[in-house]
Amino acid sequence: MDYHIKSKDPRLHFYAGDYDALVHARKPKGIDDKRAYMIGTGIGALAAGCFLIRDAHMDGSKITYLEQLDLPGGCLDGKVIQNVGYVARGGREMGHHFEVLWDLFHSLPSVEDPNVSVLDHLYYVNKDDPNFSNCRITTNCGKRYDNGKFNLGQKCAMELANFLMMSDESLQDKSIEEIFSDELLNSDFWCYWRTMFAFENWHSALEMKLYMNRFIHHVGGLADLSALQFCRRDQFTDFVTPMINYLKAHNVNFRYGVTVTNVEFEITDEKKAARKIVATDKDGKDISIDLTDNDLCFITNGSMTESSSYGTDSTPAPWNPALGGCWEMWKNIAKQSPEFGHPEKFYSQPEKSKWESCTVTVTDPRITKLVENITKRSPYGGRICTGGIVTAKDSGWLMSWTINRQEQYYGQPENAFEVWVYGLFPDAPGNFVKKPMRECTGHEITAEWLYHIGAPKDQIEELAGTCSAIPVMMPFITSMFMPRAFGDRPYVVPKNAVNFAFLGQFAETLDEPGRDTVFTIEYSGRTAMEAVYILAGVERAVPEVFASRYDIRYLLNAAGEMLDGEKPDLKLPLLVRRKLEKKIKGTDIELLLKEYNII
Repeated sequence: MDYHIKSKDPRLHFYAGDYDALVHARKPKGIDDKRAYMIGTGIGALAAGCFLIRDAHMDGSKITYLEQLDLPGGCLDGKVIQNVGYVARGGREMGHHFEVLWDLFHSLPSVEDPNVSVLDHLYYVNKDDPNFSNCRITTNCGKRYDNGKFNLGQKCAMELANFLMMSDESLQDKSIEEIFSDELLNSDFWCYWRTMFAFENWHSALEMKLYMNRFIHHVGGLADLSALQFCRRDQFTDFVTPMINYLKAHNVNFRYGVTVTNVEFEITDEKKAARKIVATDKDGKDISIDLTDNDLCFITNGSMTESSSYGTDSTPAPWNPALGGCWEMWKNIAKQSPEFGHPEKFYSQPEKSKWESCTVTVTDPRITKLVENITKRSPYGGRICTGGIVTAKDSGWLMSWTINRQEQYYGQPENAFEVWVYGLFPDAPGNFVKKPMRECTGHEITAEWLYHIGAPKDQIEELAGTCSAIPVMMPFITSMFMPRAFGDRPYVVPKNAVNFAFLGQFAETLDEPGRDTVFTIEYSGRTAMEAVYILAGVERAVPEVFASRYDIRYLLNAAGEMLDGEKPDLKLPLLVRRKLEKKIKGTDIELLLKEYNII
């Protein structure tokens, strides 16, 4: 390795480049004596099982999943509710530099075409049908607002640049609105950003900084969403199902209806070990599992979609912020050591971590025309339509909506397309439906959406009646964005832990400094790879988070993009400027600065 990428755990190494990426991990010593128990079946847990089989060469029959629900997949769902319709709680945006995810998905056969990998299929779907948006923001009932630019100006662009230079330590427990000016929080840039990533003003400034650094190479593609890739079908089909198929083909055990309420630990100064999984089955029978050092325990602590509630066309989604199994389990685990995190930092303010989504099924050609007026594309034909979310900037709910490639769900009627709608401000009254989104039925949310895409007011009720819609209230959907400090999330593998790890959005990765971002599938996959490689003794290194923040080319490009191509106003005294110009004249530095329109 040419340079040392720091790790918080000496058992874990990181790499950049192909030397480790292309090597096949050899079988770790002692792996045949080990078993693995996965608490939860979210992306992190499913990925961990795949890494155990592929890279640690564990016999799949020695891996057992314990899941409270009757369906795996965690937050990445997409399904048909009988006699009601299609519903998805959310979706994930994909980027080119999800190194861990692509490392896994190049090994798994695609559901759509088992002759190619998941990665190959996604790659060529997006190669043949590149993603971009023809309209990112609307106002005035469907009129295009955005001009494809951030419209920040020199002052706000400099404010963002200064923000990126702040230390992580200084941003602990700070909110975005404590750091950013009102001018920035009312900018077009912030409208793009907050609706794309679901940031609220009161969310973590530290997470905001991590996001800006993590995706600085994508800045130029954020205004028109050309930086993104989307799968062909719903994400459960395209991303979750290949992992489940792989695990089942290797005889992995799935146990559903299992509620884990605690993991009990033996903790000394030299060692931490999981000793018992406390669990009951769906009938309340104790099915707890005693653990030895050779029993590896992978814990998904916390959940973004816990306590989700569903409405119908005629009923609102009820508000039910009760703590479910994942949170109660983490609370009990955290009581045993301060190193196991502080779950209350994330779950204790559901009014600040909630938003609501709604899946609308459309068949009326009159609505199709309204959509096409905005997107300049047909929602039919299996190709990109919106190219990501469209935000109604003047919506009281700050409503955004998207139409993915159709047929999104296998078996979906040919004349139907699915619209996913979400509102960042579900407590505010709507513009057409004069009440908060959280109090609205599916029919009313559809009516509000139709208003914002330009439906004639006197036709809205009739048009809404041709649709079906399922609203979903999620009290903890952005809980991982709540302001936090170091130590509020447990490390993937805590210090001196020998047989357990934490997975998912509420675990802290082990790179130093931690550079990946939550609310992505990649983050779940990264926690899984780190956990498996340490506990199973896999010798192969983990890919580092793409280092665009350390690449001068991406930084210079981002500066130009944030200013919409305008040169930075470098406030230097004339004599100093001339001296610098003379110093760099004829050098590669001059060429670089000119290439990126800095001078």
